[in-house]
Amino acid sequence: MRDAFADVANLPGVADAVAEARAAVDRLLGHRVLRRRSAEVSTESALRGARASAVLEGASVSLDELRTGEHPSDPVVQGALRVSAELGPLTETWRQAPRQVLARLHVLAAADVVENADLGRPRMDGRPVRDVLGLGEPPAASEVAARLDVLSGLLTQPTNAPALVVAAIVHGEILTLRPFGWGDGVVARAAQRLTLVARGLDPKSLTAPEVGHAELADDYAQAIRAYASGTSEGVVTWIAHCAAATSAAARDSQAICEAYQRG
Repeated sequence: MRDAFADVANLPGVADAVAEARAAVDRLLGHRVLRRRSAEVSTESALRGARASAVLEGASVSLDELRTGEHPSDPVVQGALRVSAELGPLTETWRQAPRQVLARLHVLAAADVVENADLGRPRMDGRPVRDVLGLGEPPAASEVAARLDVLSGLLTQPTNAPALVVAAIVHGEILTLRPFGWGDGVVARAAQRLTLVARGLDPKSLTAPEVGHAELADDYAQAIRAYASGTSEGVVTWIAHCAAATSAAARDSQAICEAYQRG
């Protein structure tokens, strides 16, 4: 069977972008603070990731507000926090049943907004679709269902593609399809992070790619529009952005390590 992820990995420019991100993560993983305090770094990374994902979805919240518990009751913020808190236990299921995990992520992200009957269920035509990134008209429900089936099938098959390529495609597909209509960005970013953990790039979830996407927010919107164009060039642009965001996230986690080291 054709390895579609590997085909993408072989596009011009992808290997170099992936190698740079891999090197940034490896530098982080070698930090001596992680010998004793990796769980603390992972916890801090999760908080930063939740905050960044909520901001990318249009919320306004600071890290201090999240730490003190005085954060707004904005459903986007609440959903991002719930998603971040449950990512760890979902890793093994993600390897075997990605559609099940996507449904669970949507339940967590949208519980305060979407009717119970619609939680975790791909949208039907005519349901409102939140368009935070200005992607325009969403794909029809039939296309969403077909592409989610293809994506889930690919995720449960072996591939020679690097984890970052797989994670970028997962993220890009969910953002482009907007399969649920509300909270899709939070779900997409969580799915990227799960993929990086499950496929061994960052097995202890020490980095928060969401932080990198937020740091490169202007590029984020442009890059996903390029991906949505369906061209090879657009896909490469998106993967290069995801690689840059991963590198930025690794540097952010490196800064967390340095702060812990200074005491």
